[in-house]
Amino acid sequence: MNDTIEKFGYPATLIHEYDQWVVLLRPAQPTLGSLVLAAKSDALALSKLPAEAFEELADVTAHIEAVLSEAVKFEKLNYLMLMMVDPHVHYHVIPRYEGDRIRAGQAYADAGWPKVPQLGEAVNLSEADIAELTGWLKGLWPR
Repeated sequence: MNDTIEKFGYPATLIHEYDQWVVLLRPAQPTLGSLVLAAKSDALALSKLPAEAFEELADVTAHIEAVLSEAVKFEKLNYLMLMMVDPHVHYHVIPRYEGDRIRAGQAYADAGWPKVPQLGEAVNLSEADIAELTGWLKGLWPR
């Protein structure tokens, strides 16, 4: 796995691994169910990914959208490719909604709704929180 994937807590945050991609729980949750969708490639630009990554991306995003729709009941879903600090190809996947979502007694508000997500307004997860949320979303993942 590349350095970007490891920075986002792999393997503890791993929800699902594909041939070309991994889906990770984002350790800082601006909204409940925020993920990192990271290419396993060492590519530093989207255009440098192998063709197989683009082919697989359709299935990966369909799975993400189905799982988060069920788990979070989002109103919108934002895929943010920022790559300002972490250089390898990855997206921050942010479910968007009005109000709060509650999981394991913790409230997750969408501070930026209905405008730009406020990534700095995030719930920073403990190791126990990461394990709980990762297990929950893994259990909803298509087989």
